[in-house]
Amino acid sequence: MYHLDRTSLGMESKCVIHHRVNELDNNLRRPYTDPDFYAKEKELYLASLCEVQNSSDPWQFWMVMLKNGNFDKNTTLCPENGKPPLVYHNYSRLVSYGDRAVSLIGGFYGTYDLDADLSKGIGKNSYFSVSWQKNLGTGSWIFSHRLTTSSKYPWLMLYLRADATKGLNGGYHYDGRGIMRKLPVSPHFKVRLTLDVKRGGGSNSQFYLLDIGSCWKNNGKPCDGNVLTDVTRYSEMIINPETTSWCRPDNLVSCPPYHVTRTGDIIYRNETSRFPYSAYHLYCTPGNAEFLEKPYDICDPYSNPQAQELVQILPHPEWAVHGYPAKQGDGWVGDPRTWELDVGALSSQLYFYQLVFVFRNMKFASWSLLPCSC
Repeated sequence: MYHLDRTSLGMESKCVIHHRVNELDNNLRRPYTDPDFYAKEKELYLASLCEVQNSSDPWQFWMVMLKNGNFDKNTTLCPENGKPPLVYHNYSRLVSYGDRAVSLIGGFYGTYDLDADLSKGIGKNSYFSVSWQKNLGTGSWIFSHRLTTSSKYPWLMLYLRADATKGLNGGYHYDGRGIMRKLPVSPHFKVRLTLDVKRGGGSNSQFYLLDIGSCWKNNGKPCDGNVLTDVTRYSEMIINPETTSWCRPDNLVSCPPYHVTRTGDIIYRNETSRFPYSAYHLYCTPGNAEFLEKPYDICDPYSNPQAQELVQILPHPEWAVHGYPAKQGDGWVGDPRTWELDVGALSSQLYFYQLVFVFRNMKFASWSLLPCSC
């Protein structure tokens, strides 16, 4: 994190960077027996250093989340807790044109393969990189992501998150920090972004145009940090055209129990002549749900501290009315676009498990953009 000062020198002015987080802060290690407690406290400490006090409701930072998913209910690739990756940091610096600072750039990169020598190239190793650039004139941000898996690390995730400045963000069971001062509430919020996909990553790459992460209990109450009753809910638009629909008439277990049309009609998944199977990649239900409609599939219980629910959708005319891609290939490699997504309206059209007499207005605490090279 950094702070920009604009210093006047006679008739001219220049920008100066003050880094608010140094290597000592970054390298703080766990002094407690409870790593979850320490992770929370370190995030709050770093947020206090980065806090921008330009209003009565300050904000802290963008969040980049790198995850190793190589342990789940179906694999044992990691028989013990994994080791942290190698991370190299390019601290933010000003790029000038003549005497005028025009942008701010920085980033980090690294690998999970601890014996890798990246000075000799990536080779067959895992690799991740994130770079950022801020236009000092317009204030706009450009984030560029790259993610490469390896034989030892075939399931890696890299997210750009805009989290709420306080409260329980999706996927976390503690009070976090972020950049959004106002909590977006369905159905009244939109997201505007420009996305330029350079390389797709193959058929196994679940490349999200947008991933909304939220948290509420099955009875409709807000999450409170109790991992036994909290549920993280995700809605994810996959735009990789090589990703197929697992939701099919012969595989109803991967479909939500019903689909809500743009006009509010309900179509059950066994209505094979009407249900839009190709609009969904998969649906899975939270493991702590009490009254499930068969057939059902429980979401992976290992990749979140609490139960989770996933609604993964694909480009389809059903979603296009909300600004989302209408067909496979829209917005993919060679087709950069600026999207204005009516995320709130879409979320109110999606099925999420809940007990009877629960409010339908879903509260979203974070949203994430995946590999973006604009």
